[in-house]
Amino acid sequence: MDSRVRGNDGAGDGGARRANLTAWLFLAPALALLAVFSFWPVAFGSFLAFTDYSLIRETHWVGLDNFRYIFDNEMFVTGLKNSLIFLLMVPFVQIGALGLAVLVNNQLPGIRYFRAAFYVPVVTTVSVVGIMWGFMFHEQGALNYVLMTMRLVGAPVGWLSNDSLALFAIMFVTLWRGLGWYMVMYLAALQAVPADMQEAAILDGANRWQRFWQIIVPMLRPTIMVCSILSVLAALKAYQEVDVLTQGGPMNSTFTGLYYAYDQGLKHLKLPRALAASFVMSIFCIGIALLCLRYIKPKHR
Repeated sequence: MDSRVRGNDGAGDGGARRANLTAWLFLAPALALLAVFSFWPVAFGSFLAFTDYSLIRETHWVGLDNFRYIFDNEMFVTGLKNSLIFLLMVPFVQIGALGLAVLVNNQLPGIRYFRAAFYVPVVTTVSVVGIMWGFMFHEQGALNYVLMTMRLVGAPVGWLSNDSLALFAIMFVTLWRGLGWYMVMYLAALQAVPADMQEAAILDGANRWQRFWQIIVPMLRPTIMVCSILSVLAALKAYQEVDVLTQGGPMNSTFTGLYYAYDQGLKHLKLPRALAASFVMSIFCIGIALLCLRYIKPKHR
């Protein structure tokens, strides 16, 4: 009897090992691609951030010199501050996307077109977005025309030429582009909420507001966590909108940490400084993502 049990256990262990081996074999191609095109470039780039790497001369280890340079550089410090200011946009994106998802979750006439309209900015290329909003924000553009027609301003506002307003104009464009993406994620999560839970709450006398806070929001916590982390990372990595709308101007007021890395690496060919800036931004991304995981993660019941 004991030998049969041991034999069955041995067979079970062997089956589990074969299943694990099969799973790793299926994962192997993807892991190999990640190792070659993601893990290795990240590791090698992090190493080069501590060197004086150049395309034409021998590379030497310089320690923290590149990091000292960028933190003594006003453009990088401004870019780092602007990247952190971009984080102020995250709550507005998340609240707005959740509100839109609740709105479009209703079965109303033409609701599909409404959903599509909010998702169009997500699939529109950044160059097209930049051209469109460049016209909108121009001193003789549509936005100033509407504001002056309504007598809300007395003279054209330089939305992209004023160093006090340009960053916030770019933040608005980023918010406009992100709403549709997070709206779709929240909409999918809303449609997965069991209908019988809400029906039971209605029978218990809960109103719409109580059902939202007591049933829907707790069920959406995993999605809220994922969307929050993604939007935080997108805010810290803001680059494309800056490049197409202001190229860091006016007076370097719209530089972000990642745009500084692009400016140093591709425009001035100072690759170690660019890699050092990217390394610092990566540390910020990881740290803030961990904070989101700590304080927004779903509660286990």
